[in-house]
Amino acid sequence: MIGVAIPAHNEEAALDDCLAALLAAARHPALRGERVAACVVLDACDDGSRAIVERWCGAFAAAGLRLDCLETAARQVGVARAAGARHLLALGARWLAFTDADTRVGPQWLAAQLALGVDVVCGSVAVDDWTPHGADAARLRAHFASHYNDRDGHQHIHGANLGVSADAYRAAGGFEAVACHEDVLLVRALQATGARFAWSAQPRVFTSARIDPRARGGFGDALLAMAAGREPNRPPA
Repeated sequence: MIGVAIPAHNEEAALDDCLAALLAAARHPALRGERVAACVVLDACDDGSRAIVERWCGAFAAAGLRLDCLETAARQVGVARAAGARHLLALGARWLAFTDADTRVGPQWLAAQLALGVDVVCGSVAVDDWTPHGADAARLRAHFASHYNDRDGHQHIHGANLGVSADAYRAAGGFEAVACHEDVLLVRALQATGARFAWSAQPRVFTSARIDPRARGGFGDALLAMAAGREPNRPPA
């Protein structure tokens, strides 16, 4: 079974698109009918996110797939990702894929991760709507395009596009309970175990260029820093 974990904090505006894209990826013919279970972890949500997930549960079930909803009040993305991973491992997942609620995965996202035949897949991200940045949109888009390496062999780490085998995840100890950079910390732990990596642009995702990031210090804040002409916040050494 393939497991997909999605943390969400007040994401009612994005969840429909996120889950529609995930449903398409989970039905890709290259998966050859392997079961897919997804888990949205609602972290301190006080909007309509839960109702949206519950509405999509029926669509997933009709396709022979599973969509679960967990809740936490941690306000820490590391805690939310770890909770989703634990749930999916308990269901028997052999592969864990991670994305975000403001992200749309491509239809080949899961198939491309598995086809690489490694323990860990670090994917890149793309942005197809820069309008939230208003007058700065064109400048920021050009800056991102000239500085971001969206091709195979990149060294980017994104929780919005990450895949890891269940065995490798367990060996690395899983996500740490932190408010940001949980993805970087996990990748460092995986590297320390000797896991086999693919740094690939093949598993495609499109993430938001929002100006109200949910995880402080993450990708959204990095874009705001670029827009302001500052260096993005780096993870601890």
